Amino acid sequence: MRTPPPPTHAPSRQSRLVLRPALSPALSLILGLAGCAVGPDFQKPAVPGTAPGYTRESAAAPSPTLNEEQATDPQAEVSGRWWTLFGSEKLDALVERALRTNPTIESADAALRGAQENVAAQRGFFFPTVQAQYSPSRQRNAVGTIAPTLTSGAPVYTLYTAQLAISYSPDVFGLNRRQVESLEAQELSTRAELQAAAVTLETNVVAAVLQRAILEAEIAATNQIIAEERDALKRLTRQLETGYAGRLDVAAQEAILANAEAGLPPLERQLEQTLDLLGALIENDPSHPIPDIALEELSLPDKLPLSLPSRLVEQRPDVQAALGQLHAAVAGVGVATADLLPQFPISAAYGGASTRMSDLFRPDNVFWSIVDNATATLFDGGTLLARRRAAQAGADQALATYKLTVVQALQNVADTLYALETDGRAMKAALRAESAAKVSLDLTKRQVDTGYANYLALIAAQANYQQAVLARLQARGTWFGDTASLFQALGGGWWRPDAPDLSKTGAAGDSTAKSSG
Repeated sequence: MRTPPPPTHAPSRQSRLVLRPALSPALSLILGLAGCAVGPDFQKPAVPGTAPGYTRESAAAPSPTLNEEQATDPQAEVSGRWWTLFGSEKLDALVERALRTNPTIESADAALRGAQENVAAQRGFFFPTVQAQYSPSRQRNAVGTIAPTLTSGAPVYTLYTAQLAISYSPDVFGLNRRQVESLEAQELSTRAELQAAAVTLETNVVAAVLQRAILEAEIAATNQIIAEERDALKRLTRQLETGYAGRLDVAAQEAILANAEAGLPPLERQLEQTLDLLGALIENDPSHPIPDIALEELSLPDKLPLSLPSRLVEQRPDVQAALGQLHAAVAGVGVATADLLPQFPISAAYGGASTRMSDLFRPDNVFWSIVDNATATLFDGGTLLARRRAAQAGADQALATYKLTVVQALQNVADTLYALETDGRAMKAALRAESAAKVSLDLTKRQVDTGYANYLALIAAQANYQQAVLARLQARGTWFGDTASLFQALGGGWWRPDAPDLSKTGAAGDSTAKSSG
């Protein structure tokens, strides 16, 4: 409650004291009550599920081996710069630059700073509001109508009024404390959203770099295939002219060449789109050139961390964001509960009024007041009760959202682990298929040269080998991509000391204790 403007007239001595000394015990009682906070206290929910692992197999007998080249280590921590495990300094530089320049991070950081200031603003209501006011005025009374304002009877005068006003609302039932608690929880949620944005950006950059490397390898392989098919078509055309090949052989080779050429434009389109994506993520400019990183420059991490499900909820920023929203919603129930109860605003004023500046605070010109109010809603058509029920429903919804987020996080890790396990088998099968196709192609070439096979058999062997090469490249790209996805699924290591500092204010760097406590 704000203090009303100062009087334009000097108050009489009888009106200077609004709160008589007999009311001071009531004030003491109000201040003594200011120690409780109504509404439910937040309790962190239990993690859904009790399995020791993520997959059905690990629940029965946890195994650290994913495939022949990778194994998990439950004791290992996710690195704060997990992308460095792919062994490319160029990739490291691209991710670091994206974290510095991407507008998504800037937007999330600004949202965090705004949430922090909202908390600070709400905390200010724990303290009294003090205002100073000075009001000079020149006046003339209607002498024939009203009594003189001044004791001197002068109809024209200048009145100087100055006062210091103090207002304060004791937080008797914890209304402000619950509001601060809600805003602090929203701040934690916003901080987690900043971390989630960073982890997503890191993963998107790594995935785009991997996609580009795979596409360039596929384009190179496709161009080599096209060159070989063109050479084969030239040989067949010459053989057709000399009578050593039939028109059917030439037509079949022309079809294979056309199919190989038709597969090149989609790959080139995907490559250009990937380069545009990298330019947008890293340089905020899709047309900006990006350093080339060949597939051979990237290595596959052989040791992968694997946090336990009980720790995952502390590490996943999306889970922490949902937890913050749940905490804020529970605090909102307390706010709605406190709104049902009386409020006890207190105000006081001290000042002076005089026709001369030098006499402003002469004892006879000083006025002061202390006002204690008690305000309670007796009837509002059920509005406040309905708002409390709505707040409770919002808390129930936030709890369900949190549980769903946890379940989806566990599923995400399980899906990625299964993918990595099958990636190893798929890569092994692709290598065997490529090796077998190469042997078949070499044998068919010798048979054609010695006359034991026709050219159609050679064309078929070439097509099988070409498809095997592309399948092997795609399998390797999928394996790399799923490895990066595992780091994202485990939280991205944002809580680690070596993680990048995302906040310009440094607030995100100390989020571990607040978000995972």
